Amino acid sequence: MLETSHSLLDRLRASPDDADWSRLVELYTPLLRAWLTRSEVQAADVDDLIQEVLLVVHRELPAFQHNQRQGAFRCWLRQIVVYRLRNFWRSRGRLIAAGNDSQLEEQLRQLEDDGSHLSQMWDREHNLAIARKLLEMIESRFTESTRLVFRRLVLDGADADTVASETGLSLNAIFTAKSRVLRELRRLGQRLLD
Repeated sequence: MLETSHSLLDRLRASPDDADWSRLVELYTPLLRAWLTRSEVQAADVDDLIQEVLLVVHRELPAFQHNQRQGAFRCWLRQIVVYRLRNFWRSRGRLIAAGNDSQLEEQLRQLEDDGSHLSQMWDREHNLAIARKLLEMIESRFTESTRLVFRRLVLDGADADTVASETGLSLNAIFTAKSRVLRELRRLGQRLLD
């Protein structure tokens, strides 16, 4: 799992600098954009809602208490998204009151529920979004075939035999390429990811 590290959160709470906030914004904006778009928010409103979510994170992060459970920040962020979406739709008359049985309200309830299919989808997409962003940051350090192997194995979930067949590389070369990229991702993310 890819989690937001305690060290980044600690820096953002204690003595944030522009680089730390930029890193958080860069990592999370694609995930937020995807979820807000999926929630039927028009393109013209997506950027405003992203800003609202990030402003809440900025304002509330000093009070955020990490419970030492994996994914605590990710869950907290998801709750902020639900809250902002609920306010957004209420302000537009799509949600009349708490308990509304509309499809939109049901989606928001499911996203709030840590055990629901929708929140588990959030977790998976969070991990993929973070991995993709980190991979973008290091991709120039690897050959095209190494990047392709890693993307197919890790991000796409293809099995090693399929990737070996697609690339003409041996299984050993496939696993070596994956290992090299993972090692570099861990190094890059040492202060960012758990």
